[in-house]
Amino acid sequence: MEAYETYQTPLSSRYASKEMAHLFSSAHRFKTWRELWLNLAIAEKQLGLPIPEEALDQMKNNLDLTPEQFDIAAKEEKKRRHDVMAHVHTFGLVAPAAAGIIHLGATSCYVTDNADLIFIRTGLTFLLKSLAVVISRLSAFAAQYRALPTLGFTHFQPAQLTTVGKRATLWIQELLWDLRNIKRARDDIGFRGVKGTTGTQASFLTLFDGDHDKVEELDKLVTKLSGFDYAYPVTSQTYSRKIDIDVLAPLASLGATAHKIATDLRLLANLKEVEEPFESTQIGSSAMAYKRNPMRSERVCSLSRHLMVLHQNALMTSSVQWFERTLDDSANRRITLPEAFLTADIVLSTLQNVCEGLVVYPRVIARRIAQELPFMATENIIMCIVKKGGDRQEAHEKIRVLSHEAAHQVKNLGLENDLIARVRNDPYFSPIHEELEQLLDPQTFIGRAPEQVDKFLKEWVRPALEDEELKVAVADGGKVELSV
Repeated sequence: MEAYETYQTPLSSRYASKEMAHLFSSAHRFKTWRELWLNLAIAEKQLGLPIPEEALDQMKNNLDLTPEQFDIAAKEEKKRRHDVMAHVHTFGLVAPAAAGIIHLGATSCYVTDNADLIFIRTGLTFLLKSLAVVISRLSAFAAQYRALPTLGFTHFQPAQLTTVGKRATLWIQELLWDLRNIKRARDDIGFRGVKGTTGTQASFLTLFDGDHDKVEELDKLVTKLSGFDYAYPVTSQTYSRKIDIDVLAPLASLGATAHKIATDLRLLANLKEVEEPFESTQIGSSAMAYKRNPMRSERVCSLSRHLMVLHQNALMTSSVQWFERTLDDSANRRITLPEAFLTADIVLSTLQNVCEGLVVYPRVIARRIAQELPFMATENIIMCIVKKGGDRQEAHEKIRVLSHEAAHQVKNLGLENDLIARVRNDPYFSPIHEELEQLLDPQTFIGRAPEQVDKFLKEWVRPALEDEELKVAVADGGKVELSV
């Protein structure tokens, strides 16, 4: 019952994937700290410091924390008011041969900041893979409905026709930009490395008796042991918080894309043209039993707004860091960074679930087209009658009058659009009566939409997903099942 008596963030308890929730868990965080301490000790020993092999062995054998160790660390932190030193003490209890050399020459940010960079890079990799799957699923939808005419909307007012698949490519294109931006951010992540209390490496220079080459080699060794190609050339006590800005910016941009897609789907659900999946036992409203609310798309919009505003935290935190560092970044980042990644993870998994179960209603779409197409076809009708020898101005006036009469039927009387029936009944248009069906074929109003879909999928989507890392993710990606 204890878990139900204290607040838990719904990001991890209700929505997020196990992988992303574990990445930012206390167990993974403190294990990563211990791995970083081990890497530092290995490198220091390799460069000549007298660290016994037994110390390294004990550290290697105790990287995972037990519940008892978590309790010890919590008590130590309460006493010392310092989380890193509490864990240095706790690690030393289970690796006594290493107790005297754990954290040797380092500052707290050696573990906290380097660990955050590891989590950020891993989290971005998780998101890239999830995003690739969403793009793949939505691309299959676009291909399937590449040529299905649908009414386009500008200002949410009826406009020229497009296709269901072409509309989906607009969503996909923005997701491809998000894929590019997140990959850029991920590939640009460096390591803080071993820089000391204010970034001067003074403590390590003392350890190695003033040997600058060894200090530089130490930085390189620890960076390599920790899985990074390079460390930032200069830092203060922390890595620059501008890195957090660069990371959260593409996540916020992804939030904007997801919100736009989900909003379009919510509007389409209202029009009854396209709907998100709806289980047979799902309840749309506690009062109105008939309702089929687009709750998944609404969730995407809700969380996307949260994701977009988190970027502001990174901007403000970076802007107020005094000189070599201030601690007013710490509590904010403990919340902001995990929430950004968990939220992005949830947005993508929910969006994937929606894309895997989209339901299209062609007859509803066709009926809406039929209501608006007669007005859109008037120019074609005028051109056709002119080709048959008619006068353009006279034809225009005839169509204008008939259109207003039909509009009166629709707007004032609530009846169907009968413009074409009026054209058929007017002797003036008798030369083109046999051609009216062809003039009103929706396929003649969609331009190059199907060909645009084909070209876009072939020349832009497929190459983007040909990246080996993403190709494996798409191939291995199963369907997303939402727990709530």
